[in-house]
Amino acid sequence: MTAREPLGIAVVGCGTISDQYLTNLTAFPDLRVLFCADLDTERAAAQAAAYGVPAHGTAADALAHPGVELVVNLTVPAAHHEVAAAAIDAGKHVWNEKPLTLDPATGAELVARAARAGVRLGCAPDTFLGAGLQTARRLLDDGAIGAPLSGLALMQTPGPESWHPSPEFLFRRGGGPLFDVGPYYLTCLATLFGPAERVAAVARTGRESRVIGSGPKAGTEFAVEVPTHVAALLDYAAGPAASLVVSFDSPLNRQGWVEITGTEATLALPDPNRFDGALRLRKAGADEWTEIEAKGATAGRGMGALDMARALAAGEPHRASGELAQHVLETMAAIERSARAGEFAAVGGTGFTLPPALPGDWDPGVRTR
Repeated sequence: MTAREPLGIAVVGCGTISDQYLTNLTAFPDLRVLFCADLDTERAAAQAAAYGVPAHGTAADALAHPGVELVVNLTVPAAHHEVAAAAIDAGKHVWNEKPLTLDPATGAELVARAARAGVRLGCAPDTFLGAGLQTARRLLDDGAIGAPLSGLALMQTPGPESWHPSPEFLFRRGGGPLFDVGPYYLTCLATLFGPAERVAAVARTGRESRVIGSGPKAGTEFAVEVPTHVAALLDYAAGPAASLVVSFDSPLNRQGWVEITGTEATLALPDPNRFDGALRLRKAGADEWTEIEAKGATAGRGMGALDMARALAAGEPHRASGELAQHVLETMAAIERSARAGEFAAVGGTGFTLPPALPGDWDPGVRTR
């Protein structure tokens, strides 16, 4: 079999999250980062220099750059559709940061556009590919808790304006705790339970404005445009139900709380916003929890793009698919509709195929292409 070259990548959007991505994308031997792009071309140049990327410029420059096959789209949510659509039209595979787009209509259009063009579309979060949640998936597949019955997911913080130097976009459409943090928890639940059918929710906005707490804009006040506390009940097609709370209104910082209860045991998962972490299992009648070591990869953000590159070479589906991200987007939109209407809302769309678990020995540091 003839060896394949590493997949050529352009990173579009060189903001805060790009450091985590570039650290990994430039280290995975199956990938090669060829270009950094940003509206602020000086910022693109700085990131290219910091990570040894050979070229930099605008998004249009990235699409025209020789060897680029996959665009990693790290722009703000409002630009996700525009940047991804342009990349697809240029014949590139696309990895989007979450959420896929701002609404289900544009998300569905993006999924259909990629299918028509014959290119791959993937989307964050890829944290469910990490050792912690993949170990949980294998435990459920092996019947460790019996038949899954319910889930509990909880994230409470005072809000990201205390630490993020430019948090305004996190409080606009496409942000808030539901769209910013919700995808981690909802993707975790979806990859354990399958598609959701309907939801019921309430939402509140704790304060009409926030103040930036760090960085060059510290002390700047900005308007809040979205709910900052959301609580939802989710009804899954396969039978389980789940409760979700995501909030930027809590003085108590409590993150990463996910429990899955089955007929024979309860499994406490690690933070779905992380790739690592031990699990705890408590069987029916037991007085104590048993800690279970997570097995798998913990490299971090970019693992989904790597899985896509490997799946592309093997002719297999990638796991963090556009269809999965679209279902999570539809679920969040249904939560919004339910909160406005005060009644259950159906989750639309066509659903997704539950991806298989990663093998426990899946290694991002090995050259496979």
